[in-house]
Amino acid sequence: MVAPMPSPVPTGPYVRRLGIWDAAAIVIGGVIGAGIFRTPASVAGRTDSTTGLIVLWALGGLLTLAGVLSYAELGARRPQAGGTYIYLREAFGKLPAFLFGWTMALINYPGSIAAVATTFADYVCSALGLPLTWVKPLAVGAIAFLVMVNLRGIRAGAWVQNIFTVLKLGVIAMLIVVGLVLAFGHGAPPPPAPPLPTTSPFALIGALLPVLFAYGGFHYLNDLAGEVRDPQRVLPRALGLGMGAVALCYVLVNIAYLAGLGHAGLAASQAPAADLMERLFGPTGRTVIAVGIACSTFGYCSIAIAGGARVLQVMSADGMFFRAVGRVDMRTHAPQVALSVLGLWAVILILSGSFDALLDYTTVGEWLSHAAGIATVFWYRRMLKDEPSPYRVPGYPWVPLAFVVTVVCVILATAIDTPANAGMSLLIIALGVPVYYAWRWRESRGAAGVPPP
Repeated sequence: MVAPMPSPVPTGPYVRRLGIWDAAAIVIGGVIGAGIFRTPASVAGRTDSTTGLIVLWALGGLLTLAGVLSYAELGARRPQAGGTYIYLREAFGKLPAFLFGWTMALINYPGSIAAVATTFADYVCSALGLPLTWVKPLAVGAIAFLVMVNLRGIRAGAWVQNIFTVLKLGVIAMLIVVGLVLAFGHGAPPPPAPPLPTTSPFALIGALLPVLFAYGGFHYLNDLAGEVRDPQRVLPRALGLGMGAVALCYVLVNIAYLAGLGHAGLAASQAPAADLMERLFGPTGRTVIAVGIACSTFGYCSIAIAGGARVLQVMSADGMFFRAVGRVDMRTHAPQVALSVLGLWAVILILSGSFDALLDYTTVGEWLSHAAGIATVFWYRRMLKDEPSPYRVPGYPWVPLAFVVTVVCVILATAIDTPANAGMSLLIIALGVPVYYAWRWRESRGAAGVPPP
């Protein structure tokens, strides 16, 4: 729904240089990383029918679309860098916003960058036949390169992202074609697979978890909203276009896996994309898909670095982290200090090998932030009901409510499945409370002219 008189669009220190195709590429690239090349095997192992498997992926896409539509309204209302941090700060106050930044910008974003950069390096070594001792240097080099590109501004980062989004869509198209070719009897026969167990209703709920995780990452565009041209029109369209493309790709890729490997074969596979390619092209197929997955993960890292740095910059400009990190270079209009800090922290996590534990520990926190972010839609509708909104989520309040309820169920299921990780996630969030008050105390002393101890 488009209002005739949109509210003024704040500019801030950033320059609006991203068009609709750049923005849609950010959505696609932020969601499609390495998950779709591995996750379908886990989902297939928890289902006992082809129809059930496809329905789960379609349902996951619809549920995620509910979140995307809600984020579209939030982005149109507040088209500023920082995304969820901005919405939480305005709706619920600085403490919830800080806890989001504490968990995401300082832990989850760098942890995911480190993990995906390592996955990129793993596939590069596999494709080129390099020893595993090259993994860490390649991962560090990838992060350093992407940070340097983004230091030149959002336009340079967008060029890299657009190229790798096209490449990852090409890889997915290749998988779909290979699956169809195999479905018509070409290539080597699939190896025998064990029979699938009967699926219980609880197993189906569990199977939805990895599906939803594979659809995660759509929030990165809102982190970069301060650099989108005509954001009140472009943001909703790019979010819808990008997420629609992702859902279509995911369903078609799963159909290709089923056509080429069979349901039981997919469930038994450790690397379904590689197994699918190997059936038609032999060992060369595995090399080709390794290159493709490396391109996909490289593109994701570029988006995560750009988006995470904007959240860290806005949080620091708010006085919630070192003020120097909140600076934006007036020549490149890039948060150069925040980019460097985020990249350096991700490199430290790679060298220490601690990123896997961090990601496990912050999964619940990440999904809590999604639920809290969407919940601000209700606050805006109630408290600022007279504020003109150029886009309103259709089906309100049921669409955002469906997403929030789904996310709460995901959190509960995750807590039941891995209580230790869920407990650590909540502990990390709770530790942010004393840090917040300590930081506020430090800032108040600085404002009063008292040097920090």
